[in-house]
Amino acid sequence: MRLSGDLRDYLMKLTRLHLRPIALAGEGVTDSAVRRLMREAGEDVDDLMILCRADITTKQVARQARYMANFERVEVLMADVMVRDEMRAFQSPVRGDEIMAVCGIEPGPVVGRLKTAIEEAILEGQIENTHAAALAYLHEIKDGIINAGD
Repeated sequence: MRLSGDLRDYLMKLTRLHLRPIALAGEGVTDSAVRRLMREAGEDVDDLMILCRADITTKQVARQARYMANFERVEVLMADVMVRDEMRAFQSPVRGDEIMAVCGIEPGPVVGRLKTAIEEAILEGQIENTHAAALAYLHEIKDGIINAGD
């Protein structure tokens, strides 16, 4: 049977990485180790995790429960890393230049306070993470923050 190059590469990647998630279940695993696995698995990370789950086979119920608990711990670690990375990469949809233009202000700490207020409103779910919602919110809050900055 002959496989396409893409399928062969996919299968080789899953085979090469299939033991790594369980190896990460130990105490003291670093975020960078989790990120490295996620980067290496790429868009196939979900398939890799399905393979790992299916790979946990033993007739000993206690051992199987321990392996599944470790596997689930790795899934939680991966989700935590993804959330923290998304939060770190998060930025307001309204940039500083636009804030200055809308508010008629010069660069300075007030621009940062306005941008932070927009970001906090998005993260707290007060407004949607869209440019239109952030801009409308800027118009609502700008006078209060600008006047407080004086």
